[in-house]
Amino acid sequence: MRTNKYEIDMCNGSIMDKLLSFALPLMLSGILQLLFNAVDIIVVGRFSGSHSLAAVGSTTALINLFVNLFIGISLGTNVMAARFYAAQKEKEMSEAVHTSLTIALISGIIMVFVGLFFARPALQLMGTPDDVLDLAALYMHIYFLGMPFFMLYNFGAAVLRAVGDTKRPLIYLIISGTVNALLNVFLIVVFHMSVDGVAIATVVSQMISCILILHCLYTTQSCYQFRFSRLGIRQKYLKPIFQIGIPAGLQSTVITFSNTLLQSSVNSFGSISMAGYTAANNIFGFLYIAVNSISQTCMSFTSQNYGARKPKRMDRVLIDCLILQIIIPLILGSAVYIFSGSLLGIYTKDPDVIRAGIEILTYTSTTYLFCGIMDLFPGALRGMGHAAVPMILSVIGTVGVRIIWIFGFFPHHRTLSFLFISYPASWCVTIVMQVICYFFVRKKVYQQNSSV
Repeated sequence: MRTNKYEIDMCNGSIMDKLLSFALPLMLSGILQLLFNAVDIIVVGRFSGSHSLAAVGSTTALINLFVNLFIGISLGTNVMAARFYAAQKEKEMSEAVHTSLTIALISGIIMVFVGLFFARPALQLMGTPDDVLDLAALYMHIYFLGMPFFMLYNFGAAVLRAVGDTKRPLIYLIISGTVNALLNVFLIVVFHMSVDGVAIATVVSQMISCILILHCLYTTQSCYQFRFSRLGIRQKYLKPIFQIGIPAGLQSTVITFSNTLLQSSVNSFGSISMAGYTAANNIFGFLYIAVNSISQTCMSFTSQNYGARKPKRMDRVLIDCLILQIIIPLILGSAVYIFSGSLLGIYTKDPDVIRAGIEILTYTSTTYLFCGIMDLFPGALRGMGHAAVPMILSVIGTVGVRIIWIFGFFPHHRTLSFLFISYPASWCVTIVMQVICYFFVRKKVYQQNSSV
């Protein structure tokens, strides 16, 4: 049911080339987003000092903790829209799109107030040092003003991904991200602003990307065409969206909570280690974007083929994605390990900060393929409509291991490198549980299709 050059037929023909055609623009979008975020960090670190750098970095885990639940709900939109599109249910597709965008708008408005009223208390709860607390709170207050734009863009992009279009969101990101980078330099270098300049630039770029994605949906002639007059929540679509979206969002939120605990442990080493973690965490972001892009590709392809009742093709999708999920992070992770000092040197020239960053990357870069494998199977399960059990397993495996590590082992071996061994340990434990869950669900799907 392809209606324009941007869409991909996920249910027929070869698979690997289509996976790459879908995943590479999605991956490039995420990498570009992180590059633009890296510009934020680099400009702040170079022109505003280590305190401003630490302030921006100390908000990352907390921002993710607040927004991941709502971003997870957009995955529910992706799965449901993909099924309706593959089944050629045009009326349901249109209603689902408008319900999802309404949820996005309401969620964004809620997040504005969450950021304004809870940012500073949450930062204090995390043990953010007093010398960066005011700057971190200021950054978050401004950042969260852009949440309505951020949510609408992400839900709109989820609709486009559902029909195989990852190229236009990439184009919109290039435009908005370029504005963000230029505005960063202008506000900080020319007007001598600090974290407030970075936050303002981010909000402006989010507004631009939101306008572009809504314009795309408005002008399309397909069944996912957007009209303001059709906005509203239709209750029959809430359940399928939330069945997938809320567990996915809770999974990300709870895992981010474990990262927030880890951030608190890093904070205990002082602002130098916090700055090192900020730079290393940005590098982690590039690795995660690569593996998560493949997982989202697997979810979208699985969802369409689930809607088209093609379970054998779903198996081929998973196998091809698993190949990509091993090769790509292994190459990228090895490169990060080899060039860690040079990469960290892009963010800061402080040798102590670079040393802290290298210590963090030592056991996490080359093992990142395990994170990719861990992330892949929940993607396939969500595509088949099962999100609750993978969420529970991820919480038990990832969060449980990290909490035990932080409170049980870390106090006796207080080094950054030992702290971050908890990453690969938690990934491996979670993989075992997710694989077992996947084969149980796969058996059930085959039985359902054989009885139809």
